[in-house]
This record gives sequence, structure tokens and C-alpha cells, in this order.
Amino acid sequence: MDRIDAMQAFARVVETRSFTQAAKTLHLSKTTVTQLVQQLEARLRVKLLHRTTRKVNVTADGAAYYERVVRLLADMDDAETSLSSAVAAPRGRLRVDVPSPLARMILVPALAAFHARYPDIQIDMGVSDRPVDLIGENVDCVVRGGEITDVSLIARRVGDLQLGVYAAPGYLEREGTPARPQALEDTHHRIVGFRWARNGKTFPYAMHRAGERIEVQGRHAFAFDDGNAYLEAGLAGLGILWLPDYMARPQVARGELVPLFTDWQLDPMPLYLAFPPSRHVSAKLRVFIDWIVELMALHAPVAPPRGA
Repeated sequence: MDRIDAMQAFARVVETRSFTQAAKTLHLSKTTVTQLVQQLEARLRVKLLHRTTRKVNVTADGAAYYERVVRLLADMDDAETSLSSAVAAPRGRLRVDVPSPLARMILVPALAAFHARYPDIQIDMGVSDRPVDLIGENVDCVVRGGEITDVSLIARRVGDLQLGVYAAPGYLEREGTPARPQALEDTHHRIVGFRWARNGKTFPYAMHRAGERIEVQGRHAFAFDDGNAYLEAGLAGLGILWLPDYMARPQVARGELVPLFTDWQLDPMPLYLAFPPSRHVSAKLRVFIDWIVELMALHAPVAPPRGA
């Protein structure tokens, strides 16, 4: 038994939940994949998978072993891609997690060009606004808006999201157009709340104009922890939104959102790419980081320091 082949077969069965699908992706026969997993279980003297005629489930021991296996396989892949011949053509699996609106509106539409440039890189993209345990979940990197508070991560600022305040025409027809940001605090107006996954709270937004600076919290009847749902709530007229420009631009062009308080400015939201310090910056991760930087330079460039 080749232990590496057996580990790869086991990992692929876990990921596809099927010996047949695993065999197809590995370009092996189903019999060969079955034998490799059986030999691995015999060597370890542990049951790794529960098999029935309809599905395959991983055991508790198998789940723990799988996490170690994928890290080992990734480390081996990194070692190979660190060679000069491999750096020219980075390859292997890259696991990333990104905010849902950023994925839908910027990253996913650009993935075809990334794949054309790096056809041997397989991207497994988690799309969420939740905190991710990069080590525990075996994730190579995350992209997140807002300051990175986890000091155990290496964070690179890759963009600044310019923010604005918007409302749907239907909301403004029903509730009227607020003249000043302060009107959101003590009148009938409502915002759509965004619950940050780090602590489940909503936060005030700092706004400034000609030396005047205020913080606006607003009141909400609905709050969401997903950016796409947050946007849809605003489009449905459930309240006023604070949005990055890239999210609002298409809706404003179609007349689905109206900018408010255009004589006020909001502090931009930093966008970071973060990864564990223990994680080797492989060739595939390095080119992915460079790609994110290129995209953000087009859609949300890092703002120069004030006074620069």
C-alpha cells in the first residue's frame, strides 16, 4: 500500500461522500479506491468510514484523522510548489473564506480569469460573514471587512471600502426623506441593522462634514448577519442602509437605491486578508493574495493616510 495514495483516496471519499465520485476525480477505479481505504483502516486498526448501500459517513475517528491528513497533504503540496519549477505554475487546493457580497459581486465573476491564469489551483471558497477558525477548519486564508482583532493572525490590508447611506425609493415615499443623519436617531425612521458575527452586536457609524463629526446608531426592526440578506432587506424597503460603494453602485444605476446625506462622509471600512503565522505562504496562496490585491485596486483601493 502506498500510504500517500491511501490518504488521498480517503480524503477524497470524505469530501465527495462517495467511493464512486472519489474514484472519478482521482482517475482510479472504484475497486482501487475501496482497497486503498480498507488497507488504510487495517494499518490504523480504526474504522474510518461507515458505509451503506446509499451513502458514506465519516466516523468520529475518521473525522479527526481527516483533518490531519488534509494538513499533511497540503504541507506536501506546499513543499513541492516551493521548488523553482513549481513556482512558475503554482498548483494544489486552496481553502479560503470570504464575505458573501464580495464573493457574489466581485470575486466569483473574476474567477474564470484567475483559473485561466492558474489552471492547476483548485479553490474551495467558503462564503460567509462568520468568524472562521483557520487552524481548526484547515482554511488557508480569510478576507474580512473591519479591523482584525485576532492577534494570532497575520493580516494584510488589501482595500478600503468607501461607504454611503442609501434607501429604496419605496421606503422614502412611505416614510419621507431624512434631511440630516441625526433624524435616524429620534424619529419614525428605521435602519436595517447589521449584526457583526464577532459579537452579534450592531455598531454606530461615524460621519463627518466640515469639522462636524457625529455617530449614528439608528433604530431597527430587522437585523441580519449576512451582507446579501442585509442588502435585500434595504431593497425591500425595510430600512435605511450603510453600504460599501461597490454593493450600492448597480442598484443606484438601476434606480433601486437612492443615496442620502451626500454632503456627509463616512470613514472607510478596511478590508483585510488574514492567515495563520504558522501557515507557509505557498506559491498558490501568494498568487491568490496578489490576485485579491489586484481586484481591490480596481474596486476598493487602499486610501492614502489623511494629510498624505
